[in-house]
Amino acid sequence: MSYQENKHIVSFISTVLIFSFYCWYVFQKVQDTNMDTMETLRFWAAAILILIPVSVVAKIIIAIIFNIIYRITTKEVEPSFSDELDKLIDLKATRNSHYVFTFGFLLAMGSLVMDMTPATMFIILIIAGFLSEMAGVFTSLYHYRRGV
Repeated sequence: MSYQENKHIVSFISTVLIFSFYCWYVFQKVQDTNMDTMETLRFWAAAILILIPVSVVAKIIIAIIFNIIYRITTKEVEPSFSDELDKLIDLKATRNSHYVFTFGFLLAMGSLVMDMTPATMFIILIIAGFLSEMAGVFTSLYHYRRGV
């Protein structure tokens, strides 16, 4: 497998693990508390705002570890440039990722229109973020395997 494919597989696994552990932690906390509407909004907003830097820092650390392990095992250096194919695949992955998140965002807003709880909206937003990242990774893997 190429460096790009390995990188995206590691990204997929790390995203699933980070999301799973974080959701487990958040849902444990939400079950332990009894909140009114304002506290619910504050809790879920904080959960999303904390998820972003936690995810970014974890992914940076995992990317560094991946590059070290990749270099040791293959004796190859990470490619220092991206060609037109890499850029085209990244654009397609970003496009698909944005489509999925936009659909999730509209679904989250629709949940409020249908008189669902604000917690439902935040849960849909968190899941939409996860699914959009998965869509980007799967699009990249697909195009690196099958071509553009």
